[in-house]
Amino acid sequence: CTNGRVTAILLESKGLSGKINADAFVLLSELVTLSFKNNSLSGNIMDFSSNPKLKDIDLSKNMFDGPISRSLLSLNLLESLQLQDNHLTGPILGFDQTSLTSFNVSNNSITGPIPGTDTLRSFSSASYSSNGPYMCDDSSNSSSGCYFSENETAGGGGSKKEPVSTIFIVFDVLGLLAGILLLFLYCKKSRQLKKLIQKYQLEEKDEDDLEMERMSNFHYNESKDESVIIPAEVNNRSVTNEEKGELIFMGDEDQAGFDLNDLLRASAEGLGKGLFGNTYKAILDGRPSVVVKRLRDIKPLSYDEFTAVVRIITDQKHPNLLPLLAYFYSNDEKLFLYRYAMNGNLFNRLHGGRGTRDRIPLRWNSRLAIARGVARAMEYLHLNPNSSKCIVPHGNLKPSNILLDGNDNVLISDYGLASLVAVPIVAQRLVAFKSPEYQHSKRISMKSDVWSYGCFLLELLTGRLSAHSAPPGINGVDLCSWVHRAVREEWTAEIFDIEISVQRSAAPGMLKLLQIAIRCCDKIPEKRPEMTEIVREIDSIKAVDSDDSDELSADQLLTDESFSANA
Repeated sequence: CTNGRVTAILLESKGLSGKINADAFVLLSELVTLSFKNNSLSGNIMDFSSNPKLKDIDLSKNMFDGPISRSLLSLNLLESLQLQDNHLTGPILGFDQTSLTSFNVSNNSITGPIPGTDTLRSFSSASYSSNGPYMCDDSSNSSSGCYFSENETAGGGGSKKEPVSTIFIVFDVLGLLAGILLLFLYCKKSRQLKKLIQKYQLEEKDEDDLEMERMSNFHYNESKDESVIIPAEVNNRSVTNEEKGELIFMGDEDQAGFDLNDLLRASAEGLGKGLFGNTYKAILDGRPSVVVKRLRDIKPLSYDEFTAVVRIITDQKHPNLLPLLAYFYSNDEKLFLYRYAMNGNLFNRLHGGRGTRDRIPLRWNSRLAIARGVARAMEYLHLNPNSSKCIVPHGNLKPSNILLDGNDNVLISDYGLASLVAVPIVAQRLVAFKSPEYQHSKRISMKSDVWSYGCFLLELLTGRLSAHSAPPGINGVDLCSWVHRAVREEWTAEIFDIEISVQRSAAPGMLKLLQIAIRCCDKIPEKRPEMTEIVREIDSIKAVDSDDSDELSADQLLTDESFSANA
C-alpha cells in the first residue's frame, strides 16, 4: 500500500482456486501491479476499466476462460500483460498501447488472425504460440511466422474501422444473393431445389446430432438419478429367450448370486456417459452393487464374434485391471458387468472439489501409488501372451478410466472395448488417436499407450486438466507442450500441483516422475521407454514417511539446475 491505497496485489503460487468477480477491483483506482500467476483461478478475466494506473498484469498459469477482457484496451499505461497458459478463447484484441513492451497469450485457445497493430507486430511468435487456428507457425521464432490482419482492430480493438466491416457485410449479402441466384439457375425445377434444401437440412441436423453426442460422451459430475438399466420398451416386449439373451457370469462365484430378472428390477444410479456407452451402479437387494455398462455404437457382431472378444477380455487377470464379472448379449442390448469401485475414478478425485472445504488433498504417496498401479497394469497388458490386437493397445488410458477401490488401489477399465466399435468412431474418441504418430501416419501402437501414460502422469503431477482427457466443451491444457516450455523457460518448480509441492521430502521423487513423463511424451515413438522400463524406474521411487505438509515448499528444493542435471 501507498498512503493507505492499494497499489500492488501479488498472490503467486498460493493454490488459489474459484472465480473472481468481474468488479472485484473497482475501488482500487491506484492499483499498479497485479499478479495471480500459477494458481487455479477460473472464470472470465476481470474488468479493469476502473484501474487506469495498471502497468503490470500477470494472470498466467491459471484456468481463466472466455474472451480477453476489452477493458484491457483502456489501460494506457500498460507495460506488461501475461495471459499465457489459460483456457482463453475468441480473438486477440487490437492492443496499440505504445507502453506495452511485454505481452504473452500463448497456450490458450485463441483464434487468429492477430490484429496488425505496430504494438502486436513487435512481439515474437512465442507470444502467440500453441493457440487456435490462423495464429502462428510455432516453428518460427519471429513475428513473421504469425498471421496478422491488415485491419488493425481485427480482434475487436476499436470501432474506427466499422465502415469497412459494413462494406464487407454488404459484399457478403450480395455474394449470398448471387449464390442463391446461381442455385436457382442450376436447379431449374422447384422440386429439384426443394430436394437440395432438404438434403442440406438433413446434413446440418446430422452435424448437430454428432456435436450433441460429443458433448454427452462424458460427464464430470456423477448423476444420482434413479433409473433402470434396460429400458421398459426392451424389458416388456414379448420375445423369445434367444432374442432376449441371458446373463453369463465369468466364474466369480461371489458375484453370481443374481440373474437377469434381478438386474432388470434393480434401481440404478447413473455414473456417467462414457465413450462406449452409459454406465450405471446397479443396486441389488442383498447383494454387492455392480457397475453395468450399456454398450453403444457396437459393430454388427454375431454372438460368436462378440463372445470371442469377451473371452479375450476375461483372460486378462491382474490386480490392477477391473475384471469383467458378466455379460449380456441380445439383439437389442449388450451389457458388461463389473465390480463397483468404491472411490470412483481418478478424474473426479484429482479435479473434483478444488477450492472447497470438502476437498481432501491427494498427497504424494497416493499419487505415486496410482502411477505405479497404472504402470503395472499397462505392462501386463503389453506383455501378456493372452493379449491380442483387441486388447493392445489399450488406446484410451486417461484419468476417467482409472478407477479406485475402497483402498485407493488402481483398477484400469475399458481395455478391449475399442475392438467392439467401428474404427472411424474409435478414431474420433480415443486418447491414443490424439498421439503425434497418429496425426502423422494414422497408426497407433503400444508406444501410443506409453504416450497416453505420459499425458496421464503430467495431469497427475500438475493437477491441471489435460486437453486429452477434458470433458467435451471444456478446454484443457496441452500438458506435454506446457511442461516442455516450463523446463525451457526455467520455471520447473512451478509445474507441480500445490497439494504435493508443499511436501519437501517428496521433491526428489516428483522430479524423477516428471522426467519419466517427459520421456513418455516424446514425439518420436521409438524414443519412448517400454512399460517394463517405466515400472522399474517408478519402483525405485520411494514414498515419503509422512503425507503432511513440510515447512519448506518443494520449489526450494526443485531448482531448474537440478532438473537439468538429472534430465
